[in-house]
Amino acid sequence: MPNPPPHLDVRDAPAPSSLTVLTINTHKGFTALNRRFILQELREAVRAVSADVVFLQEVLGMHSRHASRHSGWPDAPQYEYLADSMWSDFAYGRNAVYPEGDHGNAVLSKYPILRYDNRDISVAGHETRGLLHCVLDVPGQRDGVHAICVHLGLREAEREAQLALLCGVLAEEVPEAAPVVVAGDFNDWRRRGHPRLLGCGMTEAFDQAYGRCARTFPARFPVLPLDRIYFRNVRAHRPQVLTTRPWSHLSDHAPLATDIAL
Repeated sequence: MPNPPPHLDVRDAPAPSSLTVLTINTHKGFTALNRRFILQELREAVRAVSADVVFLQEVLGMHSRHASRHSGWPDAPQYEYLADSMWSDFAYGRNAVYPEGDHGNAVLSKYPILRYDNRDISVAGHETRGLLHCVLDVPGQRDGVHAICVHLGLREAEREAQLALLCGVLAEEVPEAAPVVVAGDFNDWRRRGHPRLLGCGMTEAFDQAYGRCARTFPARFPVLPLDRIYFRNVRAHRPQVLTTRPWSHLSDHAPLATDIAL
């Protein structure tokens, strides 16, 4: 991973009472159906939210063929380009590797990332998938804030196995009292995996606030609840689905955002 820019010095910073989190499947920087490359517009929209922590799925590390075909293609990996000067730390979990390049999950953070681990949760015979687990150095949080970015598979049996692995990480690798946020693309349109995470002690932001998980796909007319924000040992306030312009034209998924009270 490229060295991130020097992070903010938080040693003397006051402990924040809340964090704003954003999650989006970036669709590799293209609009739905890959009609247009819009990474610069996506960066401007993400910056406008001013989230403390951003969870990205389907973000490119590199892609030599796209780089030669599209003007404005950044020299840096997409996650570093999106982080720019606003998110001092970032972590990338490479999930899929192919001749032209690679893509995966990423976390951008305004707080230092103490450590991170990218877990391969792929199921044999299916697409490669990953779980990126970061520990953030947030003032006032002795055990850090755990941020887990996920992108689960398309088949239900595949997701069942992946959710079991996720619950194992939550039970074995996250201190019992530590704040934890799990966000990303769960591909759980039938909501059959949702009870599994509730059984692991997690709460979903939109389910808690509005009685159901948010509809996020397709972005222009969302009908399927693919994306989620789960949490433990924190409280979520004012969760939003970002469906208006420019978001409705920047990916095939609508992003989710919420404030997390620590």
